[in-house]
Amino acid sequence: MELKVFFTVFAAVFIAELGDKTQLATMLFAADKEVSKWTVLWGASAALVVATVIGVIAGTVLSEFINERYLNYIAGAGFILIGALTLARA
Repeated sequence: MELKVFFTVFAAVFIAELGDKTQLATMLFAADKEVSKWTVLWGASAALVVATVIGVIAGTVLSEFINERYLNYIAGAGFILIGALTLARA
C-alpha cells in the first residue's frame, strides 16, 4: 500500500466530509433516543463505502477515455462552480 497516497486521500475526504450534509443527517439520526447508535454508524459507514466504490469505478472508467490532467481540470472547475453557486446563494 502506498501510505503517502492513503493519507492524502484520507485527509482530503475527511476534511471534505466534516460538517457536510451527510454528517448533519447522521447526527440527526443518532440524536433519536429510540435508534441504535450502532445501526446509524453501520448504515452511514456502508453508504460512504458504496459512494466511494462508485467514485473509484467512475474514476477508473473515465481515466480510460480522458487524460488524467483534464480530469483534474474538470474536477477543479467543478469545485469552483459549486463554491461560486454556494456563495451566490448565501
